Amino acid sequence: MRKSHLFIASALFSAVMMPGLASARDFRLEDFFAGKSVAVGRFQAINGVDRSFKVALTGRWNGKVLTLREDFAYADGERDRKTWRFTKTAPGQYTGTREDVVGEAMVKVEGNVARYAYLVDIDPSAKENIVRFHDTLRLMPDGTLLNTAWVSKFAFPIAKVRVDFTKK
Repeated sequence: MRKSHLFIASALFSAVMMPGLASARDFRLEDFFAGKSVAVGRFQAINGVDRSFKVALTGRWNGKVLTLREDFAYADGERDRKTWRFTKTAPGQYTGTREDVVGEAMVKVEGNVARYAYLVDIDPSAKENIVRFHDTLRLMPDGTLLNTAWVSKFAFPIAKVRVDFTKK
């Protein structure tokens, strides 16, 4: 075996055996989001909308439901608050609701990745404007959480979102 291959194999073995990475294989929403966390993100749409934001998150886990308050501060000065309620229905499975979500989000966690899709009325005060979010949360080896999402309308992609979460 060449030295470079041996180094890569050794590095991969070490990474798998590190205790910090064990939690990445056993990702649970309540483990990451209970307590305080922060995030920075960006929303970019095909119509030219490009919004950066920061989020302060506070999560409470009662053994069945994770209540996750998100306080958004957008770069343009706008502020918003959303509250997710994730109910654990089985190991690695949750249903989620939020005030602007139409129906429920069905969350499935496999290893270090959670995936879910949900409908959002992006302007509930005006004429109904429903879009679908397709979120992927990936717990990274350093303990941060990366959320990438595609937003679609009538099955056509119209925006993308990236959010980086850090546990406080």
